[in-house]
Amino acid sequence: QVQLVESGGGLVQAGGSLTLSCERSGSILSMSAMGWYRQAPGNSRELVAFITTSGGDTNYADSVKGRCTISRDNAKNTVYLQMNGLKTEDAANYYCNLGYMRGTYYYSSGYWGQGTQVTVSS
Repeated sequence: QVQLVESGGGLVQAGGSLTLSCERSGSILSMSAMGWYRQAPGNSRELVAFITTSGGDTNYADSVKGRCTISRDNAKNTVYLQMNGLKTEDAANYYCNLGYMRGTYYYSSGYWGQGTQVTVSS
């Protein structure tokens, strides 16, 4: 029983910034790698960024490198995604995900939040 609740989505002008939050709760609160995915209409889910359990290592999709920063505050059981220089193509529903690492690769565990919508106006 793991619950993920995203927040922070909304409407932002192209070139602007937005920070998403994902709070984790449930009967089992063991640490895990976590990731942010996004899905735009007509597209498959795309892994945007992930962060290791300790927060020491992060990785980003090529499409957002240099514009996004994933971080976590384990004391608050919260993961963040700060997005800068937003483009219209960044518009999507963003999902928080529990995952795990195998070597340097991130894999989804199948636990998802409900998603938070990010809309970017031109």
